[in-house]
Amino acid sequence: MHVKTERFLSELEKIVEELGYTLRREKGNFKGDFCVLEGDKIVMVNKMHPAEVHAGQIVRFLKKQNLEDRYIKPAVRKELDSWFDRISKQEQAAQ
Repeated sequence: MHVKTERFLSELEKIVEELGYTLRREKGNFKGDFCVLEGDKIVMVNKMHPAEVHAGQIVRFLKKQNLEDRYIKPAVRKELDSWFDRISKQEQAAQ
């Protein structure tokens, strides 16, 4: 089952929040990333980019987190694993 981008993005946002991060959408000349700023854990996405790009940015952040013991809906987990595989292949091809 393929999860629609908007629904998938909504689920990703919930996971980000459960990890203790705040998701911020800002305008600017940046792609997006995560950081800790004055003790606040933040995932930043560029609100000028489409939802697919937001999803990719959040997935790249989640790929660096330990999600093994975290409950994620099966359809979302499957989609997330698919994104993780694509990102890994892109990273390998870039080396």
